[in-house]
Amino acid sequence: MAHASTSASIAEAGQQHPIRIYLLVWSWLFVLSFFSYLVDLFHLQGLLRWSLILVFMMLKAGLIVAVFMHMRWERLALIYAILIPPALVLVFAALMIVEADHTLLTRQTFLGPEGG
Repeated sequence: MAHASTSASIAEAGQQHPIRIYLLVWSWLFVLSFFSYLVDLFHLQGLLRWSLILVFMMLKAGLIVAVFMHMRWERLALIYAILIPPALVLVFAALMIVEADHTLLTRQTFLGPEGG
């Protein structure tokens, strides 16, 4: 009888997820890591290399956050509170990159090739 109450208290304490989900995510993480390794193995260079590395990194991070940090089962407001700030940081970083190129071009135009 004590066993039944113990399992009931565990079920009340938190939601239990099937082990299949975790095994599937581990498999996907392995596959994505293998593809990241292939980027180096095939000696890809330039924009293609960094684009693939970043895509695989973001996919792996998304899987980890969604399943292992249980964000998949959280309220939408909490998900937005965690995902929107990093997205805005990326937007602001992109704006700074554009502004830096504009600043460099302006310096080279008016101050010469050395820029200062």
